[in-house]
Amino acid sequence: MAVVVVLGVGLYLFQPWKLWQNETVSEALPTVQAAPPAGSSPTAVPTDSPPAPPGPQTLLQGTLVSHEHTTTGTAKLIRLSDGTRTLRLENLDTSNGPDLRVWLTDAPVKEGKDGWEVFDDGKHVSLGKLKGNKGDQNYEIPADVKLADYSSVTIWCDRFNVSFGAAALGPA
Repeated sequence: MAVVVVLGVGLYLFQPWKLWQNETVSEALPTVQAAPPAGSSPTAVPTDSPPAPPGPQTLLQGTLVSHEHTTTGTAKLIRLSDGTRTLRLENLDTSNGPDLRVWLTDAPVKEGKDGWEVFDDGKHVSLGKLKGNKGDQNYEIPADVKLADYSSVTIWCDRFNVSFGAAALGPA
């Protein structure tokens, strides 16, 4: 009976079947509607951002480096023409895993094992669950998030408190 319980707990925690399952997401860059419907209030523009030029603008970007799992791709912070901001992961390729999240953080990106566990030490904000371990995907950045407070992005495994991969964000 004890073996069955230990096996059940191990399967729940590690979810080994995800090692063989890939979830590919192919999202286009979000578009902005021409005008809000009558009677609705416009989206608030964050106070730490100057007025947005027409069309999407890449504010910051970085290349993902591998941590716990081999991870490649590009992270871009994009401001849309209405002033809203999106984190876009392009050409993402990482392992699937349990409870993966996308975080903006203030931690420096360190290569190798030194960078695995640093992202929850300081300031971070979760943008939600990782939609898929491959492809192109978008994550809305809340209007109250001050981008100047964050310098990196990580694919974070909340279950085991470890980074699968991360990117330092710099000028586009």
